[in-house]
Amino acid sequence: MARAIEQLGFDSLWVMDHFFQVDMIGAPQLDMLEGYTTLGFVAAHTSRLPLGTLVSSAHHRQPVILARTVTTLDALSGGRARLGIGAGWNERESRGLGIPFPPLAERLDRLEATLQVCLAQWAGRPHPPILVGGGGERRTLRLVARYADACNVFPTPDVPRKLATLRAHCAAEGRDYASIEKTSMFDFDVGENGENVDQILSGLRWLSSVGIQTVYGWVKDAYRITPLEILAERVLPAVGGLRVDEETS
Repeated sequence: MARAIEQLGFDSLWVMDHFFQVDMIGAPQLDMLEGYTTLGFVAAHTSRLPLGTLVSSAHHRQPVILARTVTTLDALSGGRARLGIGAGWNERESRGLGIPFPPLAERLDRLEATLQVCLAQWAGRPHPPILVGGGGERRTLRLVARYADACNVFPTPDVPRKLATLRAHCAAEGRDYASIEKTSMFDFDVGENGENVDQILSGLRWLSSVGIQTVYGWVKDAYRITPLEILAERVLPAVGGLRVDEETS
């Protein structure tokens, strides 16, 4: 799959950072590969793709350990690592692993502390770009404005308001709003024979119209490779010319 993704012209490859399977896919005991081990393997079998987790939960790893893990991936992949990080949400997973799952306010404190530690570890040198996942308007998007190179929000009707909030946080933090990449999750289920392509294109055009610049999506049945080929043939060329209107974002 990784080789196909690279050869077909996709821009990057990201994996979930979970230890239990997530509910939207199946039961928690189903297969789930650990994220950074997977990315290390993928790095060895690709040469171009940026690689990241979408996203790591800040409370799962000690901040310095996470920083060293991402730094190692970056060094061994030739500078292709990305740090995707968020406050975390899967309480059942954390409890099942014996990892404390504090209240949201404390997890957000942990997220900010981790961002500070990573940036301190990387001070004075080029480092992996930072993507913060989550759309919390009071704190998460403020952390994006303060520390991150990119945000990642869900593709809901709230996207315009989320980006307007981010713009306001950027103004308060003295940050150039245009310097932050606006990204969103997306469902790339092309259907058995590509019958969902028009629906996908419609959704991507809407996201572009409200200010989203990049989408990271899960591809149903990607192991078959055919869905990836359909996306490369029918979706990538169609969205390559989309441009974000910063005035309306």
